[in-house]
Amino acid sequence: MARRSGKEAQRMLKAIAVLVRNTTWKCGRVERLIINYLRSHLRIHGVPRTTVNDMLQHFKLRGKAKSEFFDALRRLERRHIIRIDMP
Repeated sequence: MARRSGKEAQRMLKAIAVLVRNTTWKCGRVERLIINYLRSHLRIHGVPRTTVNDMLQHFKLRGKAKSEFFDALRRLERRHIIRIDMP
């Protein structure tokens, strides 16, 4: 995957991830973590959405794991499981 510019990366951190479909069928480990986090956020707070930065802080990701996290977000968005609302 191509490297993102600084502005785009900052915009992605401020983005809001919204759970659209509650399914983990054919999902990888990181994708399942994201979906389960959004499920628990729905159960606790009553809304199926959170900022990408909150998820990064929750999972404490660095380096390669962080880039895998962003790739998993893109895959989930492409499969219409989550929606990413940019500010």
